[in-house]
Amino acid sequence: MTAPRDTTTFSHLGLCVADVDRSLRFYCDGLGFAPAERFDIDSTYAASLEVAGDVACVSQFIRREGLAVELLGWREPAPVGVPSRSRGQLGLTHLSFYVEDVAATAARLVELGGTVIESTHLRGPFELVFLADPDGTRVELMRRPTS
Repeated sequence: MTAPRDTTTFSHLGLCVADVDRSLRFYCDGLGFAPAERFDIDSTYAASLEVAGDVACVSQFIRREGLAVELLGWREPAPVGVPSRSRGQLGLTHLSFYVEDVAATAARLVELGGTVIESTHLRGPFELVFLADPDGTRVELMRRPTS
């Protein structure tokens, strides 16, 4: 059973990051997002955030072409864990973007703190590569299909 389209609307996706400013540079300067709303979150929201103890977090939204991403920059408690390193792992595995030039975009993202995962680079009529953003979240760059 599917939910009626008129009652369900996509809002945003969230990424936990260690340094909001560093992530802003990566996603805005490197992938064309624009900074949007910014909120300071405190312990008032601890229960809904599923963290124990005192909370100090920045919620920085970025937007591009109708997509909203919330960068959650935790000061307290410190972020924990590691992002998915396999597309076979449950949960969010990567963000994907069409680009005109895979190599040039990847090089720019490396300058902004990303890391190319060379073993994922496919070349030929269909070109793509995965990078890790500054916190390890996987970002896929795909050459835009030509008509």
